[in-house]
Amino acid sequence: MSTTRAFKAWACAGLLGLAPVAWAQSDTDAGEAPAFELGGAVRFNYGWLDYGPSSGPELELLRLDARGTAGPAFFSLQYRWYDGFDAVHHAYAGWTLEDGRDGPASDIRAGVQQVPFGLLPTASQSFWFGSGYYLGIEDDYDLGVVWQRQSGAHQWHAGVFAGDEYGTGANFDRYSFDVATTEDLPYRERERGLVRYEHSSEANGWETTWGASAFAGRIENRIDGRKHDHTGAAVHGQWVRGPLTLQAQWARYRYDTPEPRIAMSAFMFPFEIAAEADVPTFNVAYAVPRTGWFDSITCYNNASATLPTGRDPGLRDSIQNVTGCSFGKGPMLTYVDWIAGKNMWFAGGPGIGVRDPANDGWHSRLNINVGFYF
Repeated sequence: MSTTRAFKAWACAGLLGLAPVAWAQSDTDAGEAPAFELGGAVRFNYGWLDYGPSSGPELELLRLDARGTAGPAFFSLQYRWYDGFDAVHHAYAGWTLEDGRDGPASDIRAGVQQVPFGLLPTASQSFWFGSGYYLGIEDDYDLGVVWQRQSGAHQWHAGVFAGDEYGTGANFDRYSFDVATTEDLPYRERERGLVRYEHSSEANGWETTWGASAFAGRIENRIDGRKHDHTGAAVHGQWVRGPLTLQAQWARYRYDTPEPRIAMSAFMFPFEIAAEADVPTFNVAYAVPRTGWFDSITCYNNASATLPTGRDPGLRDSIQNVTGCSFGKGPMLTYVDWIAGKNMWFAGGPGIGVRDPANDGWHSRLNINVGFYF
């Protein structure tokens, strides 16, 4: 779909989504009325790079959202149009098992949805995310079934996923990063199971959250059909005191393949990463007290790294640091980020955790993203 056609489709849906649409039940004792909402977003981006030509300002995204409820049933979907491709973000339906009004809250969801791993909703505050996003362990969306339950200070997730959102590693036009099928590394994601636990508490003015996640699954070689193990685990913590937020996470992933690398893809392009690595993350964020024209200002520093655990001369550590602020005003949200990366994909590097002697230094870029959300 062309950008013009996408914009027309988004604009029509966006106008409908400016206010919720609801249908009331004739029997008022039957519970809450079914409801349906449409919305969307449009974003513009400018990027200055110290390793290549600048980009923009240009239209970066058109987005259509829809969600609804009918008794215990609910659904949510989001579709996105970027420059050159379009992709599903999520599309799932669910059923509320416990409503949480006077006790625990729980539900079950089926469809393309976020994989509940590590810090949620993301292990970052910036528009650019952290290293885990590009490795497929942060803000990843796959096809599966997930049960979740919140009871007091305790939260549980358990899920089973059939594979990536498209069921093929040959489609590089996607939002979240998944295993790619390339000529040199012809793999794709297959089934995996996941569990996650998180505990929250409050003491001495600090709101503390800590948790752990683990998954185990397989990937498939598309040439010979052989399956290889795919495992990962993470421990995470978050500490909030007034406007200050601290986050820390240590994750490890492993693809048990004969090669020391695996290919990933999103945003139309495949690239290679280390087949196994540790991924430490440390974030600091501060919500500036409201002053002046903006409704909210949050400044942050997101630091993360990919440290290959395999012994191969073709591997090397990758580092990413994002310093910036987000500015909110009504439906507008703007990110201003300075991204510095060493040996880091999307910041001038050859991949993540892989070595290129001709290009393993530091690169940086300034990214400004202005979005309007309806």
